[in-house]
Amino acid sequence: MIASGMTFTTTSPRSRTATVPGRTEAGPEESTAVSVAEHAPTQPTVVLSFDVEEHHRIEAAAALSCPSDQRATYAVRMEETTRRILDRLAAYRVRATFYIVGEIARTHPGLIRDIAAAGHEIGSHGWDHRRVHTFTPESFRRDLVQSREALEEVSGTPVVGYRAPTFSVTRQTAWAVDVLAECGLRYDSSIFPVRHDRYGVPDAPRTPFLVAGPSRSLLELPPTTWRLAGQNLPVAGGGYFRLFPPFCMDRGIAQQHRLSLPVAMLYFHPWEFDPGQPRLPLGRMSRWRTYVGITKSNRRLERLLQNYQGLFCRAIDIVNGLDSVRHELPRFQLGSHHD
Repeated sequence: MIASGMTFTTTSPRSRTATVPGRTEAGPEESTAVSVAEHAPTQPTVVLSFDVEEHHRIEAAAALSCPSDQRATYAVRMEETTRRILDRLAAYRVRATFYIVGEIARTHPGLIRDIAAAGHEIGSHGWDHRRVHTFTPESFRRDLVQSREALEEVSGTPVVGYRAPTFSVTRQTAWAVDVLAECGLRYDSSIFPVRHDRYGVPDAPRTPFLVAGPSRSLLELPPTTWRLAGQNLPVAGGGYFRLFPPFCMDRGIAQQHRLSLPVAMLYFHPWEFDPGQPRLPLGRMSRWRTYVGITKSNRRLERLLQNYQGLFCRAIDIVNGLDSVRHELPRFQLGSHHD
């Protein structure tokens, strides 16, 4: 396993290049004027990340009124399933990143402490899993601070990373980049470079980059995509992990590992590994999106842990490794500059 204090080494003396938007399909991440020097990270890595919330908090159920007894059931199952995931990670000596809803620090403090004690990174997933679109800059700041403080108090570790619920840092919420930077976050992992009806910035870089908001910038670790037929196919996890055959994720990871910064960011949710949970009363399409392939998730995770042994690390390890080349990373303007 790659240690938490990992340092990246150069596997080739030649300089590598990274991508900026507006590229041609031929060698997209290699054809840019932004050059990453030879001391840039070149060791292939896979980041396992888990977005931890109770099942009733998912975006597909945002309009539902979930009875208190069912919420309690989902809370119990969330902890049980997360602990099973921790056991599997321990069996393979893998450390991961857990982006956790801040309210869980109050309701399940023992779980948070155990995640941190196992050497996993704790990141923020907001206070109560509301999309960034529902906030103003000031209310988002309060939500972020509340979540971060609760997680830090319980875990005893610094919280420096953020993932927005439903990847809701988009062009419409570019102001969130400024808030995250102003609050001292070191990185974000919310910008998915795909087309989707709920999220996505399809022209964003596919490798780590600096995302610029209206006034501030921040390191961004985008989820993995597979560039195919001129489009970025989402293969980083979630419903795509359950729907697509495993070779799609494998192809995406392999392609990412051939790019200038060979980092593959994957994401999952504990509820996706609990096929026996009570089903939410969703509409036909939402129900299909939510539960498709859920009976396959556990064995697919086991396969992933087996096939990529020795490549796993936490998001914070990538961030630390990029410190020395931060100024050479591609810069992507998400929001408009203030005059």
